Amino acid sequence: MTYLNISLPASDDKLYTLADFKGQKVILYFYPKDNTTGCTIEAKDFTSLQQEYLDKGYKIVGVSRDSVKSHKNFITKQELNLLLLSDTNEELVKAFDVLKEKSMYGKKYMGIVRSTFILDENGIITKEYRNVKAKNHAATLLDSI
Repeated sequence: MTYLNISLPASDDKLYTLADFKGQKVILYFYPKDNTTGCTIEAKDFTSLQQEYLDKGYKIVGVSRDSVKSHKNFITKQELNLLLLSDTNEELVKAFDVLKEKSMYGKKYMGIVRSTFILDENGIITKEYRNVKAKNHAATLLDSI
């Protein structure tokens, strides 16, 4: 569980490791890029359902390769209320194996495959959802926990 000690800067100007969340369950979701259509839908859905997640004992944490500055812009522009971690060095995305070769308009590139992991109070992965669709994911996930 080396992923517990990877330290990343966050949208609230603090540094976090997943070990910092010990004692609480975490919805850790990886998304491709701030301010893109699918990622905005997913983030707004998580924001609107955040209290229901908290009521069930879950903290929501988003991760992408965008900078902290980009995350702050995303939060302000889209009126989000989420903690977003900046993984510009691709440490956590590689640890969770969500960085894959993608193709768009015939060009190949490395990108994050939209994925969500449920971590228990000890940071152990209890469920994983890979290659999820943004629309309705937050609501479907909430119903399953």
